[in-house]
Amino acid sequence: MGDLEIRAATASDLPAIVAMLADDPLGAQRETPQDLAPYLTAWERLAADPNQHLVVAVREGRVIGTLQLTIIPGLSRRGSIRSIIEAVRVHADERGSGLGTQLIEWAIEESRRQGCQLVQLTSDRTRTDAHRFYERLGFTASHLGFKLQL
Repeated sequence: MGDLEIRAATASDLPAIVAMLADDPLGAQRETPQDLAPYLTAWERLAADPNQHLVVAVREGRVIGTLQLTIIPGLSRRGSIRSIIEAVRVHADERGSGLGTQLIEWAIEESRRQGCQLVQLTSDRTRTDAHRFYERLGFTASHLGFKLQL
């Protein structure tokens, strides 16, 4: 299968990342792989922020997974630092290979390295397979999340 590398995403990785973001029923409704301009602007913002870690998993020169890790300093929990894992995606032909576990383990280890005391994530309520996956990795469904579209 070749060696797996998890590294910071570059602008040249954007087509592969956006394709993975769009490759499910929810992403297909909100992503536009044919227009990379907004993604390039977003990548530039992320790359300039030391608390943002957009990474890709690469095997044999091919981007096969991605996630975004955000480090958030805070006052609550005695001034603890937390992280948020977002936009976890694994290429369709790599699902079930253990890559998702490797990506999440990388994010947890990087969170520890950054001094975080808590790792959190959200998952759309329709992604029941993802919920089982996160629970298997030790996450608990401890909160009810809310969003407001602006």
